[in-house]
Amino acid sequence: MEMSYLWGSVLVGIGATLLMDVWGVIQRRVFKTTSLDFCLVGRWLLYMPEGQFRHPHIARAEPKPAECAVGWAAHYLIGVAFAFVPVIATAGQWLEQPTLAIALWVGIGTVLFPLLVMQPLLGLGFAASRTPNPTQARLKSLLTHTLFGLWLYVAALPVSFWLMSQAG
Repeated sequence: MEMSYLWGSVLVGIGATLLMDVWGVIQRRVFKTTSLDFCLVGRWLLYMPEGQFRHPHIARAEPKPAECAVGWAAHYLIGVAFAFVPVIATAGQWLEQPTLAIALWVGIGTVLFPLLVMQPLLGLGFAASRTPNPTQARLKSLLTHTLFGLWLYVAALPVSFWLMSQAG
């Protein structure tokens, strides 16, 4: 992979994740809804070296030092990792000519990670089945990850212009 594709993917991942976080702030302020507490993600990750991957309810687990920093760092690293998917799948062409369709497919596809992996391991059940309103939680996850796909596309546009200026 060319170095420009590597850096371009990192920039797209950070940009898309940042836009997703802005959406989260809007959700909290306008719609009075909450999103995932990334401190709890950090707590979950910090329990892993001790061999504990699954929790009955992560919010009730003993807090860990630096869990918020670890959780937020993981959030951005995961966003960057997901940004590599369309780049690798298209041998870099997507960064040069981003398409909304590919970005949305990647965004929608990423919803499988929280529904099938994170939520069960955090004690929220398979596809949020142990939350107070599973249908609402699933729809919110789908909307958030679909928007992540949109944000991938939006973040890829300036990177595309940058790559084209480097080539010409």
